[in-house]
Amino acid sequence: MAFFSSTPTAYFSPFSPRNEISLPSSPFKPLKLPSYWPWEKVKIGPMSISPMGFGTWAWGNQLLWGYQESMDTELQQTFNLAVDNGINLFDTADSYGTGKLNGQSEKLLGKFIRELQGKKRVQDDIVIATKFAAYPWRLTSQQFVNACKASLDRMQIKQIGIGQLHWSTANYAPLQELVLWDGLVAMYEKGLVQAVGVSNYGPKQLLKIHDYLKARGVPLCSAQVQFSLLSMGQDQLEIKKICDSLGIRLIAYSPLGLGMLTGKYTPTKLPRGPRALLFRQILPGLEPLLSSLREIAQRRRKTVSQVAINWCICKGTIPIPGIKTVKQAEENLGALGWRLSSGELVQLENAARESPQRMIQNIFQTR
Repeated sequence: MAFFSSTPTAYFSPFSPRNEISLPSSPFKPLKLPSYWPWEKVKIGPMSISPMGFGTWAWGNQLLWGYQESMDTELQQTFNLAVDNGINLFDTADSYGTGKLNGQSEKLLGKFIRELQGKKRVQDDIVIATKFAAYPWRLTSQQFVNACKASLDRMQIKQIGIGQLHWSTANYAPLQELVLWDGLVAMYEKGLVQAVGVSNYGPKQLLKIHDYLKARGVPLCSAQVQFSLLSMGQDQLEIKKICDSLGIRLIAYSPLGLGMLTGKYTPTKLPRGPRALLFRQILPGLEPLLSSLREIAQRRRKTVSQVAINWCICKGTIPIPGIKTVKQAEENLGALGWRLSSGELVQLENAARESPQRMIQNIFQTR
C-alpha cells in the first residue's frame, strides 16, 4: 500500500530513460507521466510485463482499507493513469472484498478494462494475476477450475494472465494441497490461464510444487510473497534464491510494509483501523531504516516510498504496491526509470538489519 507525500516526486523523460528529471507533484491535478521504454519490460512466463505492477487488495475491502463504493470513480481514474503510463500487471484475488463485496476487486478490474474506450491493443496487453483461495470446501480439482471460471465471469474476460494458488494448505490439510495443485494443472491445460503461480509458499513447498508441476508439463511462472526492506529474513531470501535458480519470477507484495515504509507515519501518528495495532508495535524500532530511506530520498529527490519500491526492483523482484488514489499511483510511478546504486542498496540493507523490529510474516506462508 502506498501513500502520497508532499516530498518532490521524480519522473523521467522519454528522451533520456536512464536520467531522471525531477518535478514537483501537484496536490490538485494528476500528472500524466511519460511511459517507460518497452525494453524495460520483463518476462514472466510467456508474457511481457511492466517492472512494477499494482495490487488491488483495497478494492472492496472495508475492514482493513475502508473501501466504499463511492470510491469507484477515483479507482477507475487511478487504473487509467497506471495504464496510460505503461503499467500492465494488476494483481487481485477471488477473496478480495468483504461481506457482500467479495470478488469486488475482480469485478472492478474487468469493468475498468472494458471501459478503456478505443484502446483494444492496450486492453489485450493487460495481464491480470488473480489468486484463488484455498477454501476448505474446495476439495476437488474441478472445484478449483470452477473458481477460475467464476473469476473469468466476474471480470468478463476470456483468459487470466496468471492463475495463482493463494496459499498452501500443507500445514493443516496436506491432502487438499495435492488437489489444489491438480486444479492449477487443469485450468492451465484448459487454457483458462496463460500461466500459473503460487502465493505465500515457503522454500520447501515452493520446490515441491515446482517439481510436481514440471512433471505434469506445467511451468511455474511466479511466486508471490511478502518482500520488502521489512521482510528480508532468511526464508524470504531463500525463496528469492530458489526463484532465481529455477527461472520463477518473484512478485513482491507489501513492498511498503502496509504503509510503514512510506514515511507518512510515526509512533504518534498512526493509521486508522486494525493497522494501528501493528504499526504501534513495529514503528518505534524502525528509525535506523527510515532515517536511511529519508536520507537517500532527499539526495535523490525522490520520496521515501519510491526509494523503498526501487529497492525491490533492484533486487530483481516485481513489486505490486497497492493503490487506492490517483496521488498514490502518481507517486509510485516515480519509482520507475532509475536505479539505486550498489552502495545505496548496502546502506539500506544494513539499516534494515540494525532496526530491531521486522514485519510480521504472513501466517499462511509455509516453510
